[in-house]
Amino acid sequence: MELGEYLAVLRKRWFVIVVLAALGGAIGYAQAATGTPVYRSTSSVYLTPTRGDTVSEFVQGANYTQNLVQSYVQIATTPRVLDPVVDELGLETTGRALAKRVTADSPLNTMIIEISAVSFDPQASADIANAAADSLAETVGDLSPTYADGGASLQLTVLAEAVAPRAPFAPRPRLDGAVGVALGTLLGVLFALAVAQLDTRVRTAKDLPTSPARATLGQIPYASSLGRHPRALLEDPHSPLAESYRRLRTNLQFLDVSRKLRCFVVTSSVPGEGKSTTSVNLALIVAEKGVRVLLVDADLRSPSIASICGLEGAAGLSAVLIHEADIEDVAQPWGARGLHVIAAGQVPPNPSQLIDSDAMDEFLQRAGELYDLVILDTAPMLAVTDAAVLARRTDGALVVARSRKVKRPDLVEALASLDTVGATCLGLLVNGVPTSRSDTRYGYGRAPARRTSPFRRVSARPAPKVAAWIEPAGEPASTPAWDLVVPPSSSATHAAAAEVSVAVEAQVPEQATGSEHEHIEVQDAALTQLSEESRLASRGAASGD
Repeated sequence: MELGEYLAVLRKRWFVIVVLAALGGAIGYAQAATGTPVYRSTSSVYLTPTRGDTVSEFVQGANYTQNLVQSYVQIATTPRVLDPVVDELGLETTGRALAKRVTADSPLNTMIIEISAVSFDPQASADIANAAADSLAETVGDLSPTYADGGASLQLTVLAEAVAPRAPFAPRPRLDGAVGVALGTLLGVLFALAVAQLDTRVRTAKDLPTSPARATLGQIPYASSLGRHPRALLEDPHSPLAESYRRLRTNLQFLDVSRKLRCFVVTSSVPGEGKSTTSVNLALIVAEKGVRVLLVDADLRSPSIASICGLEGAAGLSAVLIHEADIEDVAQPWGARGLHVIAAGQVPPNPSQLIDSDAMDEFLQRAGELYDLVILDTAPMLAVTDAAVLARRTDGALVVARSRKVKRPDLVEALASLDTVGATCLGLLVNGVPTSRSDTRYGYGRAPARRTSPFRRVSARPAPKVAAWIEPAGEPASTPAWDLVVPPSSSATHAAAAEVSVAVEAQVPEQATGSEHEHIEVQDAALTQLSEESRLASRGAASGD
């Protein structure tokens, strides 16, 4: 996966990440807020040689002391040092148990030892740290080598005594809450990435199998109403959906310029991927170029073309294959000029035998003679072998992969079934791909907006009722009648509008013989002038009243 794909996964699972982060922060803060405060106090001691009359003796003593510091750090938490502390403070514990609450450390390249003690009581922590430092000093005097006169060679001096802390060092609600948020966020990110890696469903063309290489013929955007209204392509020919099918048509046309595509199969790996809807809409798009197209429902187990198109499905392909009807008898015109549809007909008890029969070869040959292109909608490949058999008898198979429906292993298995029988895979089509508004920017994919206003003219048509009111009696109209659409108002307003219209007709008889465009301009100017005069007259009458 590339960086952009990782970001897309995190953006898709952002809600899970946020929930886990908030949950982690809440748990961390709650535990810290309800925990018992723990206090820590530290005392510092300094280990030095007792003698060093000359520089040489001092350097030797310092090196000797430096080598022993880490040893005394380890001794500080032993029972020899802590048992006297227990006896001195009267603690109800043992030296070994107290060692879990006492720590000792020495900064790098120093002869300082820091002894820390923790307790639920701040004063107790300070007392334990100071007692441990005093006990360690006595132990150092006992364990260090002595001179000839019996004096100790090392001594431990207290640098800083421990004092009772004012605030506990643990728990810290803010810090623990921040740590919880960080851990929750990390857990959410790992969860999102794990789900993305384990989810093998095909979403876009990038998720299609790459070995062996197959041509990607396009992506069909998601449209919820497409299955119920396949004529949506004809009703909205400028939609992104229609353009995606035109792109598919173009890609199929230039798959092999040396051989014209005459007959192919549309299939899928599993049911519910939209292969039948794709077949119907592809047939519509191809037929809009004036090509004779035959759409055949070759799924003799679960046919659906007749119900999608709203056609009679009692007679169809099964009747032709058993020689009870001819193609001309069962082909039904539908959708676009030059497009005919053959339903599956009655579901036979032996669909596999009919598909893989000489009668099917005869049907395909005859259909190729009557039509420029034959599209066969077949059953899913993982369910039965009908699609592979028909793909071997035709120019190949167009495999539809439904976004978020089919898994890559299933698609690989379906493509392998085509290779097994020696059928040609024309290419793959990803169906139902989610799109965003940015895909239709600059007006692509949307019909041009129509300008509306309270008063507008419509194209010339037979004289409407309003024209009957404004035409002079006995005189035929010399120009096409134009509608004047008036918003709902009082009867006085309608009467005023009628008077203005009559005045317009009376003022422009000479210009009526000119061009239609000049007539419209004159009518516009006259209508504007008389409307203004009518408005002023109405205002004057109202003021006079």
